[in-house]
Amino acid sequence: MTRRVGILGGTFNPPHVGHLIMAQEARDQLGLDLVVLMPVALPPHKEAEADPGPEVRLALARLAADGEEGVGVSSAEVDRGGASYTVDTLGELHERYPEQELTFIVGGDMAQSLPAWRQPARVLELARLAVAEREGIGREDITARLAPLHDGSRVTFFDMPRLDVSSSEIRRRVAEGRPVRHLVPDAIARAIADRNLYRTTAGRPAA
Repeated sequence: MTRRVGILGGTFNPPHVGHLIMAQEARDQLGLDLVVLMPVALPPHKEAEADPGPEVRLALARLAADGEEGVGVSSAEVDRGGASYTVDTLGELHERYPEQELTFIVGGDMAQSLPAWRQPARVLELARLAVAEREGIGREDITARLAPLHDGSRVTFFDMPRLDVSSSEIRRRVAEGRPVRHLVPDAIARAIADRNLYRTTAGRPAA
């Protein structure tokens, strides 16, 4: 039996409510059976700032997903180690779980950059691309940009509420001693405090 699985990749440094809402909306609007959060081991295009390490970020993702209906976590990229290229991950998942129909979930900015990824056409062969966009903004541009890579059936869109929250903002607030409750799940706020994460900026104690 085919199982429709969405993959939401990222550094999750740390996970926040925006990640969970994106997973929720993708599952609901696209009819997915499951959405998995998949932390990267090593981002291939940028260094993860204030990175506590992939194992810690994986543990945080598991805390964020715990108790969330239809949301799980995959350790595939952390287990493999090294730079995390989407085409490699999707190929590995196809071999391991041939019964799954994969959907790779991204925001609009990431979708625009797809032609610069490693083997972008192959990415769209291995998984449908689901683009989270607010009220249809930018869909025509994204559709036109990705048109040369597929037959028109491999890119879809879903609506995402506007949320001005990011992992970098969470890290900044923690470093400044400001509250992050309601911006991250309660379990993440507790883990950040218990593990003393993100307390310094550029190697210096927060003022």
